[in-house]
Amino acid sequence: MQAAHDHSPPDGRALTATAISATLHCLTGCAIGEIGGMAIGTAFGFSNLATVVLVTVLAFGFGYGLTSLPLLRAGLALGAVIPIALAADTLSIATMELIDNLVVIAVPGAMDAGLGTLLFWGSLSFALAIAAAVTVPVNRHLIARGKGHAVVHTTGVHGGPATAPVAAATGAAFLFGTAVLVAQLG
Repeated sequence: MQAAHDHSPPDGRALTATAISATLHCLTGCAIGEIGGMAIGTAFGFSNLATVVLVTVLAFGFGYGLTSLPLLRAGLALGAVIPIALAADTLSIATMELIDNLVVIAVPGAMDAGLGTLLFWGSLSFALAIAAAVTVPVNRHLIARGKGHAVVHTTGVHGGPATAPVAAATGAAFLFGTAVLVAQLG
């Protein structure tokens, strides 16, 4: 007889759905950090390197924070939450940040575009959507092995943003970013 709350990693379509959900959760924190960091770095005229460092630090901070808050609200001690958040999100956020920053850097003029330009917002939107797509298989691999976001599921606490609106926003970001890049660079 199976336990009422099975914490074994899913497989097949359920595994892919869990990986997509975990990636969209990760994307939320990364997007907050990316958008905030890029806006701050651009507004204050930071160098490209300083902006990328700020973006990355903020993305990790918000990513870990979005994982930690529901666990803390459920009564878990901070000492228990920190290793869960680190195990759940580190590789996912690192993958997303690497891809996102590489895409933005690769788009001609994106790092120098001002906050009021379509190129700034289009390249950032496109990069976040591409980063999410690349991160899904990473999360799928981790979850299949009981690692990554699967660690959060062992707590029985489920929080974070609803996946449908984040998925819709990601799709819209991809379409917007693609249209901008085709128009600006084509």
